[in-house]
Amino acid sequence: MAQLLHGTAFITGAGSGIGAGVAHKFMQNGISKLALVDNNPSSLQKVFESLKQTSPYVELLTASVDVTNEVQVNNAIQEAATKFGRVDIGVNCAGVGDPGKPTHQLSLKGWQRTVDINQTGLWMSQRALLQQMLTQRSCGTRRGRGVIVNVCSSLGISASATGIPFPAYISSKQGVMGLTKMDAKYYAPRGIRINAVCPGFVNTPMISDAGDSGVLKEEVEGTPIGRVADVEEITDSILFLASPMSSYVYGAGLVVDGGYGL
Repeated sequence: MAQLLHGTAFITGAGSGIGAGVAHKFMQNGISKLALVDNNPSSLQKVFESLKQTSPYVELLTASVDVTNEVQVNNAIQEAATKFGRVDIGVNCAGVGDPGKPTHQLSLKGWQRTVDINQTGLWMSQRALLQQMLTQRSCGTRRGRGVIVNVCSSLGISASATGIPFPAYISSKQGVMGLTKMDAKYYAPRGIRINAVCPGFVNTPMISDAGDSGVLKEEVEGTPIGRVADVEEITDSILFLASPMSSYVYGAGLVVDGGYGL
């Protein structure tokens, strides 16, 4: 059976949750060269060991990276390009939740941390990926010079269905969707394809921690399908957007939310 993916992938937030799931999914579907970055070295090491155990021949590069640090981001992508020759797919997964307070109670520190990681950090990663991809030769009409998939959120295109306040998170994710659309339009003629996946509530450590505190209980219960998503349900969607199966899809926000936003 032909593999869906080819070449090298670079994944932020790869130490857990969706990022770790994407690493496994990509490896299962043809990627044999993976650059994985996260700000938690111990979590990243566990993903490294798991991937090596599953496929000892996969070539891996890992780096402890804070996506709000411009130098670290640029160095990680340059190191990946140097080691593997090019970066064919970039997936921006790194992100954090929201303090869960309405705007009039939200501190500048709480706002800034969420926006710095979710929006500015993603923009810096995308910028470095684009700078690298623009130097690469095209691999044909359907693969081009490279593909970028941004992990956004169903809240990147709407407000909270129940009205529970997530002003910093929603603002940052709607900024990601705007960046995805703008850059998709600009770089399409230059052979680079950019899209976003917009998950609802997913069974990741971030959601589990928030759910235990009761912050998201009402939100999750309001999802028509009546459950959170498994990580694989999101990584399957990212696989589609990263592969030639979606070669005519540009600037899309693929909503995978169990009907939450309906």
